[in-house]
Amino acid sequence: MPKRACRQCKRIVEGSICPVCKTADLTSNFQGTVAIFDVESEIAKKLSITAPGKYAIKV
Repeated sequence: MPKRACRQCKRIVEGSICPVCKTADLTSNFQGTVAIFDVESEIAKKLSITAPGKYAIKV
C-alpha cells in the first residue's frame, strides 16, 4: 500500500486511517518529508508537531 499523508496532522501513514487523529482524510499528494525524533526541536515547533514520527512538509 502506498504511503499517504493525513490532511489534519500531516503524519505519514501506510493504512487507510490515521492512527493519531483517527480520520480517513488521507492524500497521496504531498511534498517532502521530515522525521521528528525530538518534539522540542525548532523544526517540530515551527510545524506544530507534538509527537515523534514521520510527517509531510506540505499537504
